[in-house]
Amino acid sequence: MIITIDGPAGSGKSTAARKVAARLGIPYLDTGAMYRAVTLAALEDGVDLRDEEALTRVAAAGDYELDLGPTHIRVTLRGRDVTEEIRSMCVNDHTRHIAASPGVRRVLVEKQREIGRRLGSIVTEGRDQGSVAFPGADIKFYMDAEVNKRAERRLHELWAEGEEVTLEQVLANVRERDRTDAKRSAGPLTEPADAIRIDTTALSIGEVVKLVLTHLRRAGLIGPGADKPGRGPHSEPPSP
Repeated sequence: MIITIDGPAGSGKSTAARKVAARLGIPYLDTGAMYRAVTLAALEDGVDLRDEEALTRVAAAGDYELDLGPTHIRVTLRGRDVTEEIRSMCVNDHTRHIAASPGVRRVLVEKQREIGRRLGSIVTEGRDQGSVAFPGADIKFYMDAEVNKRAERRLHELWAEGEEVTLEQVLANVRERDRTDAKRSAGPLTEPADAIRIDTTALSIGEVVKLVLTHLRRAGLIGPGADKPGRGPHSEPPSP
């Protein structure tokens, strides 16, 4: 069973994906962590972030690994845990260059599909999961929220990680990411036509998760009253 959750930064998709996966007992994939890991590797190697071929080589090198579970995702780069490091503002400010690289996106989308084939059932979230990576997913969601609310959420995440940033800085970063995500030629942020849209602005994370589970039950992907995966029309990961 493949469940995709797409949306812009700060929409709540990462937290929702993690909590839904935990309720279902299946792994969740934070695709943003993959792009962040490539960003960190490129920065450490002093790669020109405008050099398409060099960025693609970094992505294809596979120096990063993801440990996926229902309640966690751990990222290692060249043997060291960088799960927290890839969330820094420094990485945030440069990830848009990596996300806009057609070569990097081709490499990472194939890795995402391979993960789906290998694990069988996942909750995967990002910017293009329902539109590009898994167009035949069993069910698709698109989450969004007002930009000020999204920046506020991201600010609290960064503060919790020890980053000294202001709301103005985070709001500017979120708006820039929105602009580049929507306009990039490769894998732009798109709301799939067949996705279920959820505006999370005024919803708690508990309400968002409850709403997602309700839609999963309606679709027959989990049994009534039980948070267990059923067999949907695309229980086997779709072919690219």
